[in-house]
Amino acid sequence: MRRNLEATIETFPIAGLFTISRGSKTEAEVVTCVIEENGVFGRGECVPYKRYGETVAGVVADIRSAAGEIARRGAGREELQTLMKPGAARNAVDCALWDLEAKLEATPVFRTLGITPEPITTAFTLSLGEPGAMAAEAEKNAHRPLLKVKLGTADDESRMRAVTSAAPRSRIIVDANEGWTEENIEDHLRIAREVGIALIEQPLPAGRDGMLTRIDRLVPVCADESVHATDDLGALRNRYDAVNIKLDKTGGLTEALRMKAEAKRLGFQVMVGCMVGTSLAMAPAALLAQDVEYADLDGPLLLARDREPALRYEGSTLFPPPSELWG
Repeated sequence: MRRNLEATIETFPIAGLFTISRGSKTEAEVVTCVIEENGVFGRGECVPYKRYGETVAGVVADIRSAAGEIARRGAGREELQTLMKPGAARNAVDCALWDLEAKLEATPVFRTLGITPEPITTAFTLSLGEPGAMAAEAEKNAHRPLLKVKLGTADDESRMRAVTSAAPRSRIIVDANEGWTEENIEDHLRIAREVGIALIEQPLPAGRDGMLTRIDRLVPVCADESVHATDDLGALRNRYDAVNIKLDKTGGLTEALRMKAEAKRLGFQVMVGCMVGTSLAMAPAALLAQDVEYADLDGPLLLARDREPALRYEGSTLFPPPSELWG
């Protein structure tokens, strides 16, 4: 067996400006891993995240450092779990291996997983902005059943009230991106319950979220930056009600499947989330999200240009990935 592996950097423009509490960006910079065996190609995509100390150059280097083991020994997905650390680089390689195996064996990934994928409803993300601007965006997307609102300011009350008033029929997730504090979190939770917010994602900074065990969580709270892989779950049981599983955090679909099963066993609600990436990154996550409480897989909807072939979206309905794209 001889496998060749390569990693490349690609850039996709974002439609407008994507803003969270930590900053704004106008393009998505992704790393694509391609593994070839006997003329058959498997692909995976990842998005390096500065918040976790990742850089595009570092992720490319990590992927290329694994090329020798994958080429010489034909290392597969299970060996990859010890060969590479969790994170974006391993995600791209892991998903490329899933895709390669599906094509070599002429067996779709969903069949290997023993599922029959169905269309799912994804959240649609509204960037952080001034209350009036966020209300305008919410009104424009008020037909969508699930909205995710980026917050994390000293005045999130006005933003929550503006958005919920503008989209009264939508369920709304608030993502504070670690932007709340011990001084304001209880007030924000009270307001969130008052205006009917469905879920609060990562209100406090990771590592400084112990207060969540001592207050009334008036709205269910979901861990994102505080949870990366399966081993993190046990310590979060009294702090969070839900966990956000992202392939770029777990290091691929292989670990994400384990994490999802354990999260459900421990009684967490599950969100399957994403970074701002293309349909290639969303495709494996769409299979992972088949039976979870929340799917947040709108990355391609935020882009001005996606890959071809791309995932099919109809409004907020995401259809299973075609094999020509992945899996």
